[in-house]
Amino acid sequence: MPAADTAKDLLVAELREHALVLGEVTLTSGRTASYYVDAKRAIMRPAGFRALGELLAAEVERLGATAVGGLTMGADPVACAALAGGADATAFFIRKETKAHGLQRRVEGPFLSDADRCLVVEDVVTTGGSTVKAIEALQAEGRTIVGVVSVLDRLAGGGERIEAACGAPYVALTTIDDVHPDRDDA
Repeated sequence: MPAADTAKDLLVAELREHALVLGEVTLTSGRTASYYVDAKRAIMRPAGFRALGELLAAEVERLGATAVGGLTMGADPVACAALAGGADATAFFIRKETKAHGLQRRVEGPFLSDADRCLVVEDVVTTGGSTVKAIEALQAEGRTIVGVVSVLDRLAGGGERIEAACGAPYVALTTIDDVHPDRDDA
């Protein structure tokens, strides 16, 4: 693998090498595609995790976020990478459903306060459905959302849907154009 000049270059290289899967797959949205990006296969390796952490810590600082997280599982390693990258924030995870026992929480991790400024994160965005669920869960608790960051955007309309749902800026650290520019649907 060629040397990467920046954290973004390294993240793109790691996604290309470890996360891009060619062949027909069914996406979370139910759509089929001729490729799949399993970002966790790249970001849960040392180089990908470090690059992601650096990029996310910069976004946390830029947006003044005090908490970072999103819908479990896609957001779990992403939020942890932000902390490992030096972000001055806490992490949280949003369950798909409210827990029926224990503290009966949907948003897990340190308790979020009214003063917290939440950065919602996601590994891969296609239609934005999972990210919108995370946004809605935070909004239901009265939380302030300062932005949304994805590791990779498949450029299938999810970014626009996410911005409409939260009214905060959406940033994709990489897109499918970076990772798989010669795909059939480009």
